[in-house]
Amino acid sequence: MTETRKAELMRIAYEIRKGAVTAVYSASSGHPGGSLSIAEILTYLFFEEMNIDPKNPDKPDRDRFVLSKGHAAPGLYSALAHRGYFPVEDLKTFRQVDSVLQGHPDMKHIPGVDMTTGSLGLGISASCGMALAAKYKKEDWRVYTIIGDGESEEGQVWEAAMFASHYKLDNLTVFVDWNGLQIDGPIADVMNPTPFDEKFRAFGWNVISIDAHDLDSIESAVKLAKATKGKPTAIIAKSIKGKGVSYMENDVSWHGAAPKADQYEVAMKDLDAAIAAIK
Repeated sequence: MTETRKAELMRIAYEIRKGAVTAVYSASSGHPGGSLSIAEILTYLFFEEMNIDPKNPDKPDRDRFVLSKGHAAPGLYSALAHRGYFPVEDLKTFRQVDSVLQGHPDMKHIPGVDMTTGSLGLGISASCGMALAAKYKKEDWRVYTIIGDGESEEGQVWEAAMFASHYKLDNLTVFVDWNGLQIDGPIADVMNPTPFDEKFRAFGWNVISIDAHDLDSIESAVKLAKATKGKPTAIIAKSIKGKGVSYMENDVSWHGAAPKADQYEVAMKDLDAAIAAIK
């Protein structure tokens, strides 16, 4: 992609971060850390790669996206809002009683959400079903999924990995958000699921390792995934939990905590400064 386009997408990624933090702050609850770590992936998929139409969210030939780590809903909602599925101002209604923006994605009420998620492991499994359905129907739309590194401790993730390889789901691309932290601490201490690359290869997947915050790397990986035939692709995306907010970065306490008013101000200043620095 051109440097101009890359700069545009980077600005969008940080706007998505601002929206995610605003949603969590407005609700006084939510999961900011893992929402911030996937901003560039969401940006590339929703603003550059996927065949989607905010004016027609259910169009049959659309690419599908599933946030398997459903607790990172503020990040997804912010991406959807900035893409035009609903007003950005609605992010401030996150987790409010009369809002459709529930704590986890809900496919019945939120435009642009293709699968209800929250119970870890279910999203990647549903994605396999979607990809297999496309194969049966001889459709060419693709399925993209983000799973958490902590989520991958769920046995269901590996059942899905076995399923996807067995059915040669080359229309399925799974991003592993490898930020190294989960609710109880470092993944290496809680229940070490690494090495991700070797495990997915052992299950018969095409595996690509990238920097989750580098748009060129994301673009190259997605192109390689689309060119790979006969097997699904896992993109192991090394990320920073809380990316972009100084006091949240690599701090496990921000897995599921909301900033106070003064902390929210700092977060907005950090993110605005990052946007201003993009050339």
